[in-house]
Amino acid sequence: MTQTNPPAEPRPSVPEGYDAIAVSKGLLRSIRAGALATLGQDGAPFSTLVNVATDHDGAPILLLSGLALHTRNLAADARASLLLAETGKGDPLAYPRLTVSGQVRKCPDTERDRLKQRFLSRHPKSALYADFGDFGFYRLDMVKIHLNGGFARAADFDGAALRTPLDGAESMLAAETSAIAHMNSDHAEAVRLYATKLCRAADGPWRITGIDPEGVDLAWGESTERVTFQSPVLTADALHRTLVQLAVAARSQN
Repeated sequence: MTQTNPPAEPRPSVPEGYDAIAVSKGLLRSIRAGALATLGQDGAPFSTLVNVATDHDGAPILLLSGLALHTRNLAADARASLLLAETGKGDPLAYPRLTVSGQVRKCPDTERDRLKQRFLSRHPKSALYADFGDFGFYRLDMVKIHLNGGFARAADFDGAALRTPLDGAESMLAAETSAIAHMNSDHAEAVRLYATKLCRAADGPWRITGIDPEGVDLAWGESTERVTFQSPVLTADALHRTLVQLAVAARSQN
């Protein structure tokens, strides 16, 4: 008797008008901690909780101790996945979550200052141990993405779909540090309006934690928000104009 496999269960389709890429990028840029799954040396999966930031191109940045089991696992097998989930009241499965799969690599010393600045802007308390000798910064190079945005909102795509292109953005990236310092110290009210008016977030002392060609990352305590640019910003001059335009737009909101 010939045995046949049961038909595959039909996959829910993404509703028309649902922008899976935009939702995925929002989760990638805004979730501060996630479940890192590595492979133990016995081949069994092992999951731990880690703080997360993102590099300019969107790749997750991790600050890991070489003494931690997950770091030892990665030294033997760099494959890993990272679950980033939005949370709130009610059923946790009603909120969107993103699984990023790829390979984790330790970043060289030449990248340390840049990654440290972006990571500590998102996680200031990590400054207590970021310079310990056993800690280092790691990047998860994104290969595959799975989004579960809730019922009938699942999508799969290559990691390249979430990467922010950096070609031609050298001027903007070089200006990021000074632009953040200037906005947070001299234009704190505009930053607050970015969050409260453009993102409809609660009022508070919001600050900019990072800028990339596609948007601005904001934080206040444990809360985060993301302001996405209408088009890529590639130069320092364009960044200045865009930040001014955002402030004007925020002030015009009711």
